[in-house]
Amino acid sequence: MHGRVVRSTGSWYDVRTDEGGLVPCKVKGNFRLRGLRTTNPVAVGDGVTIGRPGPDGVAFITEIDERTNYVIRRASNLSKQSHILAANVDQALLLATVARPETTPTFIDRFLASAEAYRIPVVIVLNKEDDLLTAGEREAADRLQGLYESLDYRCLRLSARRLGGDRPDTRARAVIKEVLQGRTTLLAGHSGVGKSTLLNALVPGAEARTAAISEAHGTGQHTTTYSALYDLPGGGALIDVPGIKGFGTFDMEREELGHYFREIFRTGQECRFSDCTHTREPGCAVRAALSEGRIAQSRYQSYLSMLQDKDENRYREAQ
Repeated sequence: MHGRVVRSTGSWYDVRTDEGGLVPCKVKGNFRLRGLRTTNPVAVGDGVTIGRPGPDGVAFITEIDERTNYVIRRASNLSKQSHILAANVDQALLLATVARPETTPTFIDRFLASAEAYRIPVVIVLNKEDDLLTAGEREAADRLQGLYESLDYRCLRLSARRLGGDRPDTRARAVIKEVLQGRTTLLAGHSGVGKSTLLNALVPGAEARTAAISEAHGTGQHTTTYSALYDLPGGGALIDVPGIKGFGTFDMEREELGHYFREIFRTGQECRFSDCTHTREPGCAVRAALSEGRIAQSRYQSYLSMLQDKDENRYREAQ
């Protein structure tokens, strides 16, 4: 039988067959993806072939379809392995917040670079756009929006908690539905940025758990403990994954990193040396643009932090 993985706990998988049934599945211990060291050989969104279910109703996944793409990060506990967040997606929706918790530009940039590497479009959503933001926090949101829109990333600002209920924000709801309509979208971000709230507002019956933000640290608490695909009314799907604390990059060559920062790649064409790393070489157009304010300092620092990952050959969490 053939189907699609719609839920993964890391050891168990729910596969929706092409006939519409839902089959609990496992993988054999020696199941590995050729050429890819990963903590999870099967991910939500994968097309798979499964064997006949046993007496307990459980089947084994025997084959994975060739993937069109996937979103990957370095496993947080095994520096030489990766973790696949989702496979076969049309786009990613990256939820970010300027406070409670704060999403740093470094985290955003690492996610964007990884998506660029696999040609996955990203829409940035600055969530919690409500009356609780201070004037300074609104200015910070303005700066983030201005920066990423200048790089041709679509950037939305909304309050997920105002998308549902008896009196929803109909304008914002229409915009986000238009973005998601007919597409399989990975929903990503730190814990506490409002992913579950957004999911509950858009998918009737999803009943994703939400939790309060830690007052002591201003950080989110993990409420999603597994990855799952949710069908959207009217077409399309959302893949929700546990909140990401850090985003260690994986499977990127050092000399290619600049390709995944749009402005660095564009400006780097003018460097004196074709293999310029934009760190100390003479005639570097990127560092010249940085000193002139044509490349944001935060973006350049994110690029350097990813180079450092490669130099030290180990994972550094990007908070």
